Amino acid sequence: QLQFVESGGGLVQPGGSLNLSCTASGFAMDYYTVGWFRQAPGKEREGILCITYFRITNSANSVKGRFAISRDNNKNTVYLQMSSLTPEDTAVYYCAAERTLSTGVCTLEPDMERYHHWGQGTQVTVSS
Repeated sequence: QLQFVESGGGLVQPGGSLNLSCTASGFAMDYYTVGWFRQAPGKEREGILCITYFRITNSANSVKGRFAISRDNNKNTVYLQMSSLTPEDTAVYYCAAERTLSTGVCTLEPDMERYHHWGQGTQVTVSS
């Protein structure tokens, strides 16, 4: 089965940091744009960061300056570094991929027609 496996979630205090990993299973993610998305209880799924094959990134205003995305194609893994966490960051975090070699900026829209291989997600809870 072609999908991502997210890991690294957990409970963290406000102001803390957490690093998530997203590893592709069953396919090589080299030629894919990969996005990180999150869904809080009762809210729509939102895109927060994405990174293209050319390592062009795009980030949502809600996480700009606090979160960063990176990728290691040799490890078939994309990372999400999160800092200055607030309770509003509490959500299930997912990653997904779009097969494209576009040289433009990736989209943060969680479009199921565009992004595929969704993982099961990892829970991040920010609470004191």
